[in-house]
Amino acid sequence: MAIKQAKSDKIFDICNKILVWFFIVVISYPLVYIISASISDPQYVNSGEMWLFPKGLTFEGFERVFQSSEIWLGYRNTIFYTLLGTFINLAVTLPMAYALSRSDLVGRKFIMLALVFTMFFEGGLIPTYLLVRDLGMINTVWAMVLPSAAAMWNIIVTMTFFKVSIPKGLEEAAEIDGASQIRTFFQIVIPLSAPIIAVMALFYGVGHWNQYFGALIYLQDRELYPLQLFLREILVQQQLTTELMQQSGSAEALSEHARIADIIKYAVMIVSAAPLLIVYPFLQRFFIKGVMIGSLKE
Repeated sequence: MAIKQAKSDKIFDICNKILVWFFIVVISYPLVYIISASISDPQYVNSGEMWLFPKGLTFEGFERVFQSSEIWLGYRNTIFYTLLGTFINLAVTLPMAYALSRSDLVGRKFIMLALVFTMFFEGGLIPTYLLVRDLGMINTVWAMVLPSAAAMWNIIVTMTFFKVSIPKGLEEAAEIDGASQIRTFFQIVIPLSAPIIAVMALFYGVGHWNQYFGALIYLQDRELYPLQLFLREILVQQQLTTELMQQSGSAEALSEHARIADIIKYAVMIVSAAPLLIVYPFLQRFFIKGVMIGSLKE
C-alpha cells in the first residue's frame, strides 16, 4: 500500500517539479535557438520572427563552413589533441590523487601544500611561454598537451573519491595477499573508479576541445592548428570583410555579406559544440555519480 503524503510534502514536490521544468526551459532554449538559427534564413533571425523553430530552412551556413578543407584538418587535429591530452591528464591525475589519498604517504602535507599553492599563484603567460620555448615544444604537438597535464582541483576531487568510495579493507586485503601498491592501484582501485575516470575525462576533454589560446601562442604551422583556431579565423575574416565593405559603400554587396556572416556564425557554433553534445549522454550516468563525490560518508 502506498504511503499517503502529507499536504506540505505534496506542495514541496509540486514546487520542485515547477523549478525543475523552469530550469530545463531556461537551459534548453539557447541551445534550441542556436540550432534553429543555424538552419534558418538570417532575415527571419535578425527580425525576431524566428524565436524557437527554424524558419526559411537553409543549410547554406554548414555548406560554406565545410567547404573549407581546413575545417576537416582542424577536426582531425582537435580530436588528436583531445584524446592524447586527456590520456596524459588521466595518467598524471589518477596516480597522484591515489598517492595523496593514502595517509601513509611520507611528506603528504608538504606535497599537498605545494600543489595547492599553484591554485592561487602562477608564473604568468611570459614565464610559461619561455619555459615551453626552452623545452623545445614551440610549434609541436606537445605544446598543446603537456603544459596542461594536470589540474590541481581535479586532483583534489579524484583524491576525495578514492578516500570516500574505495574501501580500505580491499587495499588491506590486497596487501595481506602480497600485492604491491602499484598492482593494487591497477587491479583494484582503477576498476572501481569508473565514475571519477569518466568525470575527469569529460572535464579534461572539454578543456582540450575548446582550447585555442595555447595554439594561438605556441603554434605557427597551420597543419597543427586545432578546429577552434580555424573557426576563429572564419569569424574574424567575415567581420573584417564586412567592415571593409561598409567603407566601400556597396549596400547590396554589404547586405549579402552580412547575411552570409550571420548564417556562418551560428553554423560555426554548432560545428564546434556538436561532438561534445554527442559524447555527453554516454558519460551521463558516470558523470552524475561522480559529481556527487563526498556528499555522503559512511
